[in-house]
Amino acid sequence: MNGVLGEVDGDLLHVATMNVRRPLPRVLTRRADRWDRRRSALMATLSRESPSVVGLQEVLPGPAQDIAAALGPEYARIGAGRGRGGRGEGCPIFFDRSRLELIDQQQLALSDSPDVAGSRSWGNPLPRAMVIGVFRDRRTRASLTVINTHLDPFSARSRVRAAEQIRREVRRRGLPAVVVGDMNAAAGSPALEAMTRGDLLTDAWTAAAERVTPLWGTYSGYRPPVRGGARIDWILTTPDIVVERVGVDARLEEGVAGSDHLPVHAAIEVPR
Repeated sequence: MNGVLGEVDGDLLHVATMNVRRPLPRVLTRRADRWDRRRSALMATLSRESPSVVGLQEVLPGPAQDIAAALGPEYARIGAGRGRGGRGEGCPIFFDRSRLELIDQQQLALSDSPDVAGSRSWGNPLPRAMVIGVFRDRRTRASLTVINTHLDPFSARSRVRAAEQIRREVRRRGLPAVVVGDMNAAAGSPALEAMTRGDLLTDAWTAAAERVTPLWGTYSGYRPPVRGGARIDWILTTPDIVVERVGVDARLEEGVAGSDHLPVHAAIEVPR
């Protein structure tokens, strides 16, 4: 099976996002959701695609080790768990060190106290975070900010406030930027309206010169994908980034889905 975008070569960067679905006790899951059933499929998907930089969500320490092994020794990780002391589930960024040089990294809580790990505000019952990486492309020397996040599924107010905080961070950095993540919000929602207000961030799907797959809804729940369904997993870019190709990968690995979300991929050109 080939990569969903085909060959991403030249000066293009392959960016991706995927909610990998944290493992749960067997008694709480149906067969399709069991980690021991879908682990190999998820690892095969990541190994095959090998994006230059990927934001993952719902990553626990055990799966993080599996993901690192699947991507290979050239990859490094930034981002810890979202709880106090960096514990628990996180939304790390994995990147190919042979292509990208890490210049700066930071993790902030999505709250009124962003420097306090595990802090909560705005009605979300669990802490939320964003992981920020600033990279220099070793091939083109272009600089790029990448932000990965996972917004709250319960509180619409929390999603909007978090979107506003992420926008402020993009503006403060002043570099070409990509924001990826599970936003738990579809196009036209208040959270996405807040994220894209003022043309600071653009939806990579609509900006792309080529869409290599149908517009699948990205939350599949292990069911067949729905054409035109809600996209809650997003790649957003600043307008100075050219999006050449984009796709939502709905393929199975030997009949097995690696997660209840579909990965989203884009091939982008970052201005020098």
